[in-house]
Amino acid sequence: MVSPSTHEHSHTHGDGHVCWGAHEKHAHHHRLEVTALSASYREVKALQNVTFATECSHSLALIGPNGAGKSTLLKCLAGLLRPDAGKIIWRGKTLTCSSREIAYLPQRGDIDWNFPITVRGLVEMGRYPSTSWWRKFAKHDAEIVQRALSAMQLLDLQDRQISALSGGQQQRAFIARALAQEAHVLLLDEPFSGLDKPAQDTLSGLFRDLTKEGRLLIASHHDLPTVASIYDDVLLLKAGHQITYGPVEESFTQIKIAETYTTPNS
Repeated sequence: MVSPSTHEHSHTHGDGHVCWGAHEKHAHHHRLEVTALSASYREVKALQNVTFATECSHSLALIGPNGAGKSTLLKCLAGLLRPDAGKIIWRGKTLTCSSREIAYLPQRGDIDWNFPITVRGLVEMGRYPSTSWWRKFAKHDAEIVQRALSAMQLLDLQDRQISALSGGQQQRAFIARALAQEAHVLLLDEPFSGLDKPAQDTLSGLFRDLTKEGRLLIASHHDLPTVASIYDDVLLLKAGHQITYGPVEESFTQIKIAETYTTPNS
């Protein structure tokens, strides 16, 4: 389970918001606001007029069929794709490029798992944005890496090559790298895809721990029956258009699901 650290550089505020290694006091629940966002991917209009707002300590599922714009939205939020129109505001400022506070985790199929690196080596990569080529890892860096490994239940696997991991372990290793980066926001593209039931259950529990600790999780998700048990909110997309956004219990209804997945000829 993820638990607050006692390290002198980690802060827990009255609102329960935690950021490992942060030297800047948090605003109350960092907020992400998306307004009238439109974007194209490979010259195809992939998002049109998407608007929503959320904040740390929440989890948001992006729901919709293939081609709905879920991956495009994640890439825009990560600063990897420039929108055609609209605004993305993070902590009161316009997001114009990638931020160390926002970590993007692509689909597992997009990653070269044969790259020769251990689990610990992968997680240590999360510290690189905070260090420089002339400075070696400090004690603080090592402690954050250790905490990230522990949070994702990877201490026993830290010396194993990533190619030797199961699908669930690989997903947890990349999340641990994001935690070592001290990311406030985790953007995940189909994190449960291809995982067996035990691995899904483990990852679901870790997701809940991370949001309780104060992070914001936004993930594309395709397994509709599990949405309500994992996420707080949903954003339903269809062909780049927003169908609905809000708390799961209010917005994830049979009517809205049918509207999202029904084709014109069906």
